[in-house]
Amino acid sequence: MSTETASISIGFAPCEKPARYLQQLVSHWSHKMAATWNDPVAAFPFSDLTTAVMQALPNGIGITLTTADHDENVRMRGVLEKHLDRFAFREAPLTYEWKEQ
Repeated sequence: MSTETASISIGFAPCEKPARYLQQLVSHWSHKMAATWNDPVAAFPFSDLTTAVMQALPNGIGITLTTADHDENVRMRGVLEKHLDRFAFREAPLTYEWKEQ
């Protein structure tokens, strides 16, 4: 992927059980892609141009999202948020903070 056209966002979602939610998300998406869990990091290779790496932190989930362009990045943020909220239903909706790199 060319870093000249790539869109990278760094996100954070405060929550109580980040490792649990990431493990569930890996299990959910592992049927569609080679999602991996290497405690405390989950990796989601959606395509050659779109990847998400999430880390379970003491106070929430850190997210690095890389896509081909800005529009896809914004769309994928919504996909990630929707799925994380599904597994964090007791706390959902989570609050997401995004910063573009």
